[in-house]
Amino acid sequence: MARLAQTAGLTDIQQEILSTVRDFVDKEIIPVATELEHRDEYPQQIVDGLKELGLFGLMIPEEYGGLGESLLTYALCVEEIARGWMSVSGIINTHFIVAYMLKQHGTQEQREYFLPRMAAGEVRGAFSMSEPALGSDVSAITSKAVKDGEEYVLNGQKMWLTNGGTSTLVAVLVKSDEGHPEGTAPHKSMTTFLVEKEPGFGEVRPGLTIPGKIDKMGYKGVDTTELIMDGLRIPANRVLGGATGRGFYQMMDGVEVGRVNVAARGCGVAQRAFELGVSYAQQRHTFGKPIAQHQAIQFKLAEMATKVEAAHAMMVNAARKKDSGERNDLEAGMAKYLASEYCKEVVEDAFRIHGGYGFSKEYEIERLYREAPMLLIGEGTAEIQKMIIGRRLLEEYRLQG
Repeated sequence: MARLAQTAGLTDIQQEILSTVRDFVDKEIIPVATELEHRDEYPQQIVDGLKELGLFGLMIPEEYGGLGESLLTYALCVEEIARGWMSVSGIINTHFIVAYMLKQHGTQEQREYFLPRMAAGEVRGAFSMSEPALGSDVSAITSKAVKDGEEYVLNGQKMWLTNGGTSTLVAVLVKSDEGHPEGTAPHKSMTTFLVEKEPGFGEVRPGLTIPGKIDKMGYKGVDTTELIMDGLRIPANRVLGGATGRGFYQMMDGVEVGRVNVAARGCGVAQRAFELGVSYAQQRHTFGKPIAQHQAIQFKLAEMATKVEAAHAMMVNAARKKDSGERNDLEAGMAKYLASEYCKEVVEDAFRIHGGYGFSKEYEIERLYREAPMLLIGEGTAEIQKMIIGRRLLEEYRLQG
């Protein structure tokens, strides 16, 4: 089972971390994932275990109490966790996007205030960019912040907020006209605010309401919510980085980390689907022999394994590119696009191998079949990834003269 998706060049520490996470997934996540998912139950015991392992501080620098590991290490851990249950990987994804944005763009005071508690899992992060009417068109954001003395007043409605109920810190992107005259390009008049709140649903602080969980086809257990701001007052020192107008760039930097994460999730789900498919194919008999001995099934297994391997390689490349400090929007876009598409295909082939039993909730593949489509949408649709990839390729291959 461990033959696929191997990563060359890992340090002893990275291998030890991954081995620990893999054992945790096999013992603590896989045995309970399907039952919890069918009940749409938040996996509190699993989350507590992740805190004990120190995973909430995996990428946070050691000076702030974290492990100071790379994006590659984080992505490989996410791949392992998603192999067990994709919803659990979603719980830590938004946390790390916010922690990364604080590390890269926060003021010293903001880093010192938030990062140690985030590393310990005491503060849990979520980030909010989307709105009900805009989809992938970030420039169409209508939520707004208006300066009022030493505070800003925020109004608007946000959508698809992962960990909206359980988080205690939300990075919220809104428009802010202060210092940005009319006619300023939309992406230059956006600001990220660090909004602290109580966990739960309803009014979680004056002016801020989390209505409740959105009922989803898959990706259950993790809470996905709306966020409604109505006269929400935020002090000026909670503007990420201390200056308005930088929010779009801060969020896009975080989204690049998120896209590597989604690629890693796709790799993990696809790997689990392959494991289930290759195992079932050796147990199920038709026409006097295991179906794995039929050429048609062997062809499916060959295609599935190749896709798992290819997606993993592209995900690792994108993570290493980001770790090197180089621009990686091309690599992250390619990895997210390929991994999510291949994940859908590998899961469907495993579903077909299971035959009628794949349609039964007693079999794990049924859950994966409902989870895979979310990866086609999260952190930008396939169409958005292809736009990013196409534009970057034209930059790289622009004709001279």
